[in-house]
Amino acid sequence: MSLIPAFEVGLWNAWILTLYFPLHPLIMLLIDKLVGTGGMFQKMGSVPYNKAEKRIVSISMLMFLLVLIYSIFLPLKLGTPWFYVGLPIYLFGLVMFITAIVNIATTPLGEPFTNGVYRYSRHPMYFSGFFTFIGIGIATASWVFLLLSVVGIILETFIVIPEEHFCLEKYGAAYRKYMNRTPKWIGELK
Repeated sequence: MSLIPAFEVGLWNAWILTLYFPLHPLIMLLIDKLVGTGGMFQKMGSVPYNKAEKRIVSISMLMFLLVLIYSIFLPLKLGTPWFYVGLPIYLFGLVMFITAIVNIATTPLGEPFTNGVYRYSRHPMYFSGFFTFIGIGIATASWVFLLLSVVGIILETFIVIPEEHFCLEKYGAAYRKYMNRTPKWIGELK
């Protein structure tokens, strides 16, 4: 990994792999239309963040915007061990992301998401982002990309706190029971 990678605009740059991130609302709607019960965004609700939480969300989005812009100029290290190690990590995260969307789409309106990957983690969509962005960072052999991704991921760990409070208010005892049996992150001990 080089500290300062080459900057070049190209077809085989990291932007190809990051494209799912800005398109995820459209992906969610498409999956909901194909396999879901409808009302994808109504199911997810709108979390009422306080001022400090809104600041964290904004900084997190800024970090990921920087990552997306940077990915336009960051070539994938095709044919190198970096690429062959990073790509499966990325694909694992992408599959987890799509599976989480399918789980949301197939959950009836008014119920918490507890099936599929939500049995193993209360926040699989965020957790999948960890794998996709770390995988891209490795596939591009870019410390800068990895650093920006890790900062964004760390910020997201603070975003889930108000989301869980929102779910407790929305679903009550059902969500509390779910929290007691399901770890926040995959691999975290209960």
